[in-house]
This record gives sequence, structure tokens and C-alpha cells, in this order.
Amino acid sequence: MFYLLQTGMNNVVDTLHKAASSIPLPPEKISMWDLLQKGGWIMYPLYILLVAAIFVFFERWIAIRKASRIEENFMSIIRDNIISGNVIAARNLAKNTNNPVARMIDKGIQRIGKPIDAIEKSMENVGKLEMYKMERNLSILSLIAGIAPMFGFLGTIVGMVQLFYGIASTGEYTLSNIAGGIYVKMITSASGLIIGLIAYIGYNFLSTQIDKTANKMESASADFIDMLQEPTR
Repeated sequence: MFYLLQTGMNNVVDTLHKAASSIPLPPEKISMWDLLQKGGWIMYPLYILLVAAIFVFFERWIAIRKASRIEENFMSIIRDNIISGNVIAARNLAKNTNNPVARMIDKGIQRIGKPIDAIEKSMENVGKLEMYKMERNLSILSLIAGIAPMFGFLGTIVGMVQLFYGIASTGEYTLSNIAGGIYVKMITSASGLIIGLIAYIGYNFLSTQIDKTANKMESASADFIDMLQEPTR
């Protein structure tokens, strides 16, 4: 009886050991940096593109934000000076204000006395120059948004070629090896897509801010032309 009981207990222990050994171990944790390092040499151009995108975005954002700052009473003061005939005071205010609207109005004040069409043309030329200044280097973000995913796909293709070449050369292939090799090679594609998305969002955000500033410039230009046609006091 005791022998049978002991044998049964041994069978239960063996069964528990087998069940425990069949339970898959939790996957080994890996840090994000170590995961990115597995992407290979193609990750370094992607790092450069990411740094360039971040630098250009903040540099342009600060410049555009500064250009869009316009005092609420700026055009009202200009209007009062123009209508009262105090052109010098209006010119001094516009000249000493550092934003695209003020520079455009300053050019219009310099052309007072000439035909309206000539004034509008001069202000339009200044407006185009200011738009160019705000859009400077913005195309870099558009370029990064386009080429970052391509770099990522290139890294994946190169990695897949190396993976299957190694399998063909050694003849050793298992599901775990293939899956491990594929997920490592997909890191570059994922990184390229993320960097491209960041650059794309940054480009569209800055373009929207530039459009808002351009609308302010157009509104100020129209107000200035209207005030020139009002009778002086």
C-alpha cells in the first residue's frame, strides 16, 4: 500500500515537472535603445534625419511665431496718423516695428502720393519677400517626410536579403530564427515611417501658421489701401 502511494506521488511530481517545463518562459525584455541598435547601420542616417527635422521645426516655429506677433492697435495708430496727415509718425512706427506686416505697411507709406496700383504692387512685392523668409528651409521637412520612409524600407530590404542569403548558405532555418531576423529588419521601416510622420506633421503645422500670418498681411494691406482713399482731416 505504501509502495503504491509512493509510486503515485512520484507520478504526480513527474507530471508537474513536465507541465512546468512545457510552459513557455516570458520573453526577455529589451530596452528601446537596444532594439533600435539592432536595426544596423541604416539607423544612423535615420537618426540624422530625425535631428534635422526637429531642429528645422523648432527654428522655423520660433521664426514664424515671432513674425506673426502683431499689436492689436498697430493698424489703428497707423490709420489715425495717415488720416490726420502725420505721415512721418506713421512711417516711424512702421519702421520701428519688427514684423512682416509693419515692413509691408512701411513700403506702402514710402509710396504715398503715387497711384494706388503702384502702392499695391510695392506692398505685394514686400509681402512675397516676407513669405519667402517664413518658408525658408521649410522644404527640408517635406524632403525628410519623403525620404525617411525610403531609408527605412531600404534597410529592411537589405536586411532581408542578408537573412535569406545566410539561410541559403548554411541551410539552417527554423521558425524562430526567421521570425527573429524579420522583426529585427522591420525596425528600420518602423523608424523611417515614424520619422517621416513627424516631419510631415511638422511641415503641415508650420504651413498652417504661415497661412495665418499671410492672411494677417493681406488684411493689413487691404486696410492700408482703404485708409489711403479716405479723406484727410
